[in-house]
Amino acid sequence: MGERTAKYRVTGMTCDACVIAVTEEVGRLDGVRSVNVELRPGDVSVVTVTSDAPLLEGAVRDAIDEAGYALAS
Repeated sequence: MGERTAKYRVTGMTCDACVIAVTEEVGRLDGVRSVNVELRPGDVSVVTVTSDAPLLEGAVRDAIDEAGYALAS
């Protein structure tokens, strides 16, 4: 399988420490090659994840929760 890219909308991120926390937690998921965060303080940030295979949304949600944030609905 080729690379897959998915975007997730994340609430509550306000600073570089937020970016680091989300990047580290999501980056630990199996198959993740890269995590890029477009920080939008006061708005919904966008997390772009590139992986070797599709990721289960529940696994991504759990990783973002572990970092202290939430997927936007």
